[in-house]
Amino acid sequence: MKSYAKINIFLKIVGTRDDYHEILSRFVLLGELFDEINFEKAPKFSLESNVNIENNIILKAKNELARVGFANEIDEFFSSHKITLRKNIPMGAGLGGGSSNAASFLVMANESLNLKLSRERLCEIGAKIGADVAFFIHGFKAANVSGIGEKVEKFDDDVPSLEIFTPDVFCSTPEVYRKFRSDFMQNINVKMANEFINLSSRELLENFKNYELNDLYAPCFALYPQLKIYRDKFLSGSGSTTFEVKR
Repeated sequence: MKSYAKINIFLKIVGTRDDYHEILSRFVLLGELFDEINFEKAPKFSLESNVNIENNIILKAKNELARVGFANEIDEFFSSHKITLRKNIPMGAGLGGGSSNAASFLVMANESLNLKLSRERLCEIGAKIGADVAFFIHGFKAANVSGIGEKVEKFDDDVPSLEIFTPDVFCSTPEVYRKFRSDFMQNINVKMANEFINLSSRELLENFKNYELNDLYAPCFALYPQLKIYRDKFLSGSGSTTFEVKR
């Protein structure tokens, strides 16, 4: 199964919820960039990957499915199957690769194990695993995402052709959000965020600055000055991926 990446056309922080941050954001699926996840017959369970998979989010998703009432089904199926994961989406790049992997696992397990879970229930389970999982479970090409990532509304978007740059820099999402909370809370602009959700991606990218579209732009570049050569581009999520409209 293909496990797609995403970019954030805009990401506005509109409040806090305990240690979490309430957001309004436009997520756009990147159809050309994806990981691959498969269930394969095997004498015993394992998770195999072309990258370091210690504490992988797929295992967290597997454990969560067991915790909410499907331990017997999980144990039976994976006593004779392994999971293979081929990573192509860079990690720590603001592309949602981990959340996408967790979502793909939940969808695949629901079908392969015949769990008969609704999409809404899968999203509830996904919210316990990662903030962006619900978007990938829905599979929309574009959506407005709110709350702490659990509220997803399909958006009929106009997305221009984008050129994407992913430098070899790992950006820690928790660190970037902590930097925002400590130094940039004064930048919160709920009015602007509510205006953005009605505009197409093309309109947003043509009419607003990179730092206006993404509240994590300032904290990300403050924490990772090695990204400075990309300062004139738009930032996806907490970085390090940047992008621009193709000329």
